[in-house]
Amino acid sequence: MALELDVVVIGAGPGGYTAAIRAAQLGKKVTVIEKENLGGVCLNVGCIPSKALISAAEAYQNVSRYQEMGIEIDADHVKLNYAKVQKWKRSVIDRLTGGVSSLLKGHQIEFIQGEARFVSKNEIVVTHANGSDHYHFQHCILAAGSRPMELPDLPFSQRVLSSTAALNLEEVPKRLAVVGGGYIGIELGQAFAKFGTKVTILEGGASILPGFDKRLVSTVNRNLKKANVDVYTKAFAKHCSEKNHEVTVTFEAAGEEKQLTADYVLVTVGRKPNTDQLGLEAAGIQVNDKKLIAVDRQCRTNVSHIYAIGDIVPGPALAHKASYEGKAAAEVIAGRGSVVDYRCIPAVVFSDPEIAVVGVLEKEANDQGIETRVGKFSYAANGRALSLHTAEGSVTLIADKKEGVVIGAQIVGPEASNLIAEVGLAIEMGATLEDVALTIHAHPTLGEMIMEAAENALGLGIHSM
Repeated sequence: MALELDVVVIGAGPGGYTAAIRAAQLGKKVTVIEKENLGGVCLNVGCIPSKALISAAEAYQNVSRYQEMGIEIDADHVKLNYAKVQKWKRSVIDRLTGGVSSLLKGHQIEFIQGEARFVSKNEIVVTHANGSDHYHFQHCILAAGSRPMELPDLPFSQRVLSSTAALNLEEVPKRLAVVGGGYIGIELGQAFAKFGTKVTILEGGASILPGFDKRLVSTVNRNLKKANVDVYTKAFAKHCSEKNHEVTVTFEAAGEEKQLTADYVLVTVGRKPNTDQLGLEAAGIQVNDKKLIAVDRQCRTNVSHIYAIGDIVPGPALAHKASYEGKAAAEVIAGRGSVVDYRCIPAVVFSDPEIAVVGVLEKEANDQGIETRVGKFSYAANGRALSLHTAEGSVTLIADKKEGVVIGAQIVGPEASNLIAEVGLAIEMGATLEDVALTIHAHPTLGEMIMEAAENALGLGIHSM
């Protein structure tokens, strides 16, 4: 006999647990089912641990910069204890996942550890350590996430790593080959390079970080060269061979076949949605040719009482997008008329320096026939950036020329991930360049660059000619 559930959420990542909490806040009885760990990929083997390693790598690298600021450090006394780095990373994960557990308990949300599969459009079976149970539900939110994509010619092994495995290495490799120059490859490649690894990146496209403006990417490229990272573009890994404690990758670049030997190969060529593990056919849920679930503006699948969010639906695989969709789906189930609006979801690369974009960019606006007014401001002209010894980068603000309404921004430079939020708010509110320019920003701060870019777009810049 099947047990009765009201709202069941399958997956406890940022999308799933957020959806569960919002549904509980709106009076629903909620059950969350997760086959692995609370917090999903993001908190356990993705966003959080990778940023912890990136922060540790930056701190280690910054020691060498202190001498320029008059702080003398004996290089012989600066040592990296990578075991402690990993222990600290684990403490960050534990604190956050523990917080999620407390939130679920505080909202009286039932948590079931196990793997869920549909057996009909209103019933699931959950397999766990002690067997399996059947549940009948009224509403379901699918938040099953994704996993690293494996290449047929470079299958994962002890020496060929996914991003998950790379984050849990017990040693800093002397040599690392990275197959894929997207955001994961660049973030982890730069982090290991700062720890002292010789990194080589193989990217199949014409440029690393495909999809981002070339001007932004060029700044990251400069820092890759400074860090002695070799980058091959239009490079295609063909196969690899492992011997002793190293692996050799055969790849093609510039019409030549080359070989690269490293301690490990990190494969970061994308992620695969976990839709193949849910038994969607039994529920009659439709997927497209990329195995993504089609949904409407209320996150509803073709089965009206089943919703899907995050990495298993079309759109960028971003944790904050999943959380946003999760809240919308929960509100719809509770009877509210919520819909998703993707016009100002930011995209961030935690590269060195960081890249952050939001809204409609200049080229996109022009392609849509929108006349734009653009304002730019350089980190090199910002007092706070200079005092932080981080004066590389720029802020670009894009507005509709006729009304002056802010429609987008591109930032490359330190703290871009934090600065972009102000522009996202401006877009959401329908703020104009004048609104931003007239907002008094504290001095000296990096945030002033948003104001300065707005002033420059209006032709009223103080600190730019």
